[in-house]
Amino acid sequence: MMPKFRVSLLSLTLLLAVPFAPQALAKTPTAVTASQPEIASGSAMIVDLATKKIIYASQPDLVRPMASITKVMTAMVVLDAHLPLDEMLTVDISHTPEMKGIYSRVRLNSQISRRDMLLLALMSSENRAAASLAHHYPGGYDAFIRAMNAKAQALGMTHTRYVEPTGLSVHNVSTARDLTKLLIASEQYPLIGQLSTTKEETATFAHPAYSLPFRNTNHLVYRDNWNIQLTKTGFTNAAGHCLIMRTVINQRPVALV
Repeated sequence: MMPKFRVSLLSLTLLLAVPFAPQALAKTPTAVTASQPEIASGSAMIVDLATKKIIYASQPDLVRPMASITKVMTAMVVLDAHLPLDEMLTVDISHTPEMKGIYSRVRLNSQISRRDMLLLALMSSENRAAASLAHHYPGGYDAFIRAMNAKAQALGMTHTRYVEPTGLSVHNVSTARDLTKLLIASEQYPLIGQLSTTKEETATFAHPAYSLPFRNTNHLVYRDNWNIQLTKTGFTNAAGHCLIMRTVINQRPVALV
């Protein structure tokens, strides 16, 4: 069976081939009519990035766990702090209880650059990388979580809440409308787009020295017929399959959730 986000993408691509009356992003969209294709996701939104108008929406204000979509905000907060990307950081998950029992190939207490931690968090959804970025934030882990929520409020993401930086917690919640605002804001962070769309990379760690290969969690980045500027996938049992992207479909720059 095709994962839900794959079914959704096929349906959303078809939607973009059909003319719709655009709606303002801040307004509640009208209900989906019987003539519009149904999508697998319980909540979705597509916005034309050129006009910031809604092309399609289904339950855009439904508050749900967002899983690893969280890591886009994690990256934004790191970059907003203007910390040196070449600084070597220790892999540390000591303040993230959600990490207990979660498997990772990344060794605790080994070191890697902040930039590579961002890469692993965005490209491969590596939880230990995301947690470590928060642990090495000025003011500490709690200050990082406060910064995540402050950034969400500044972006008008009024139904979004973060309690940790990985997305493992069911208490990290958002809506399709709020995540669309996050995608629009992400246009100001080209590095997030670059790292999140990297196909694969071998990461080199120190203390001890070892290397690990990583691949992108979104198979669409490997397809030449997709022009993807930013992507993040996510999955937990509570959230289900999640996907956000900035891409171009039918010559239209769009944000889709």
